[in-house]
Amino acid sequence: MEENKPVVLSPEGLQQLQEELDYLRNVKRKEVAERLKEARSYGDLSENSEYDDARNEQAFVEGRIAMLENTLRNAVVLDGSEDEAEAGRIRLGSRVVLRDLEYGDLEEYTIVGTVEADPAKNKISNESPVGKAIMGRTKGEIVVVEAPAGRIQYEIVDVK
Repeated sequence: MEENKPVVLSPEGLQQLQEELDYLRNVKRKEVAERLKEARSYGDLSENSEYDDARNEQAFVEGRIAMLENTLRNAVVLDGSEDEAEAGRIRLGSRVVLRDLEYGDLEEYTIVGTVEADPAKNKISNESPVGKAIMGRTKGEIVVVEAPAGRIQYEIVDVK
């Protein structure tokens, strides 16, 4: 992740990342330190798999803490407010219903920043092919998405 690139988050996403950071700093770090201390007490560190495992976990935890700190330092939080000109336009935080014009299927997505994207929960990034195609658009518009599988046409059925 770039060191100073703005990271767009919803208030919920910000809270989740802050809670994870707090947990890693105040709980997980201590657990790993205890595991390291215990593993050291077993003696020879050169053939001590418990020590190696604890060191690997420590590296992961410290890396995750550094990544979260950087993300939070560069966070831009969406407050949900919008002016009259933007009312009804798709933006970060919008929930949208799209109709696939080839098959007629309806799909509902929430548009989020890349850090919060989770396709399994229908949260798509504003930087994804679908996200890029629909940002700034309004209900009733037809958009063409250039996806890895080919071109897909969607009608924007609803914007919340």
